[in-house]
Amino acid sequence: MSRVRSERVVLIAEDQPEIADILKSYLEREGYRVIVASDGFQAIDLHGRFKPDLILLDVLMPNMSGWEVLTEIRRRGDTPVIMVTARDDNSDKISALRIGADDYVTKPFDPGEAVARVGAVLRRAHPEAGQATVLRIGGVEIDEDQHAIYVLDGESRQFIVTTATEFRLLARMARSPMRVFTRSELLASCLPEGDAMERTVDSHLSKLRKKLEDAGVQGVPHSVRGVGYRIAAMP
Repeated sequence: MSRVRSERVVLIAEDQPEIADILKSYLEREGYRVIVASDGFQAIDLHGRFKPDLILLDVLMPNMSGWEVLTEIRRRGDTPVIMVTARDDNSDKISALRIGADDYVTKPFDPGEAVARVGAVLRRAHPEAGQATVLRIGGVEIDEDQHAIYVLDGESRQFIVTTATEFRLLARMARSPMRVFTRSELLASCLPEGDAMERTVDSHLSKLRKKLEDAGVQGVPHSVRGVGYRIAAMP
């Protein structure tokens, strides 16, 4: 696959090393540069020194709480922030959004979904940055500027008519070929403001697969039983 992507810096502010390590691993696998803070003071310091593009900010941390860190970050500027907490409490969610958080994740969470939310928030905050213009997986070409999908056959290009959701799903998976995406992860990154049920992902991808099959491309995307979907590199 060919792609052009600028490196984005994500600051993880999390005092539980095992959670920080898992998030760091998933983010780095997606091409992000990651720095980690284990308390609120360090989060503020690293934010000033590294100017991250986004912060994953735990609410309960030593020295300064996530709320205090978020307040200081908003005093400094508009760095996107996703709050992370163990409390599934609407009052916490409302407080986070009121203070200026861009999104909210509740523990325990799927690391893949958290990474998908990072990508979604970054796309909203920096719509011009970090995205490839054209993605190519074997005989399929995805033009992100034109929002168009083509099937290549020699020197010919066949345009595939898709819905906006079908395009987002295929482009999301094409950025990480061979990686398996869970339904919840695809739901969070590609349908964040619309359909709320994971089975709607199956419906959209089934229709997309049929369109590609009609154009001569088989098994795209590939269903991984009990897990989700992936796009395998094609010859």
